[in-house]
Amino acid sequence: MTTIDVRNGRLSQERLDLNFSDSHPPLEPGNALVEANRCYFCYDAPCIEACPTSIDIPSFIRKISTGNLKGSAKDILSQNIMGGMCARVCPTETLCEGACVRETQDHQPVRIGELQRYATDSFIESGETFFERAESSGKKIAVVGGGPAGLSCAHRLAVLGHQAVVFEAREKLSGLNEYGIAPYKTVNDFAQLEVDYILKIGGIEVRTNQKLGHDVKLDNLRKQFDAVFLSVGLGDANSLGLENEEIAGVYDAIETIAELRQSENLAELSVGRRVVVIGGGSTAIDIAVESKKLGAEDVTMVYRRGPEQMNATWKEQEFAQTNGVQVKHWLSPKKLKSENGHVSGIEFECTELNHEGKLSVTGEVRSMEVDVVFKAIGQTLDNSLDSDDEMPKTRAGKFAVNAKYETTLPGVWAGGDCINSGEDLTVQAVEDGKQAAISIHRKLSQT
Repeated sequence: MTTIDVRNGRLSQERLDLNFSDSHPPLEPGNALVEANRCYFCYDAPCIEACPTSIDIPSFIRKISTGNLKGSAKDILSQNIMGGMCARVCPTETLCEGACVRETQDHQPVRIGELQRYATDSFIESGETFFERAESSGKKIAVVGGGPAGLSCAHRLAVLGHQAVVFEAREKLSGLNEYGIAPYKTVNDFAQLEVDYILKIGGIEVRTNQKLGHDVKLDNLRKQFDAVFLSVGLGDANSLGLENEEIAGVYDAIETIAELRQSENLAELSVGRRVVVIGGGSTAIDIAVESKKLGAEDVTMVYRRGPEQMNATWKEQEFAQTNGVQVKHWLSPKKLKSENGHVSGIEFECTELNHEGKLSVTGEVRSMEVDVVFKAIGQTLDNSLDSDDEMPKTRAGKFAVNAKYETTLPGVWAGGDCINSGEDLTVQAVEDGKQAAISIHRKLSQT
């Protein structure tokens, strides 16, 4: 018989502070200069092509090498207003750094992400801004969702002279940057510092605790505003499809990360002794490592396919393993076991690729004793949103838009994780918001 062991205070406050300190401390000036001088400043730089927001990377790095940090920050922020957060959370190993010429030469790419953080942090902390608003257009746009796509859209609309009103379902802006990213990736409340910088442009009104379909209605917004931009993200977590999935000890990873991010005392958070995380993406990595850093003895990530098919990059997988997380592949959850209403074990069935290349189960079963199970198998669009019947969706269940980010509803645009524009990344959401704002501006300029 297993013993359920879920409690708080497994580690001292001193140890917790150390575990949740910045996992990648910023570059010192001398190191930044050395790193900047490693760049070849390629004319046809592949790193620019690999960046969803098309930052002129050689230009901003060259400015760092000459001591022009303000100019460097301008290169970055003019293309990506959330360049500071993206420098912290982007999978640079598969984007800009993965395309770096030095990566192909000696597998030592220029540390572009760290240089980007170096430039943007110093500028944002200075309190300066180089953005100026255009003459007022008299147009008012509703931005539904205050995450990366929404904030990017609102900021660009403000720069173009429009008034933006951001409707956010939660108490704070910044979406998953505030609620869904491991705290050791973004320390010192940086998400809100970045929000303050974005709002400094003016022309952006914020209304929090306003959820679409509950507190505000899309039909009403369409009547009250000149345009509407939907950036509602993905509000519902995918289910495992198992019986007893609602028993105690089985949690949605994204909700737990949000609780951890908003906690003022990590020592008060409960953590299991034996934790299993089901999933293979960044969220799975985050909750697994967080559980280990909170004091869990055994943390195991379980994925139904192989490491090459995991959404988490090789660097994230390596980070999890170096932080004490075990990773097991080719296992699919089959059954949850419980004792006294609390999860006590989980049964998996082994998987493989059949002769057609499709995933199938082998019939072999393996079991693990657990105190806590985290579901991290992706999210779907919140089904409680209104006007769903009027909003066509893609096969993936997201809002359908054209190349200009327009939905089929007149006057309604959409972007971010709630559409299929690329990978569900902060940097892609920022680009969606920026391009949608430009599209809205062009349409409104014609009226």
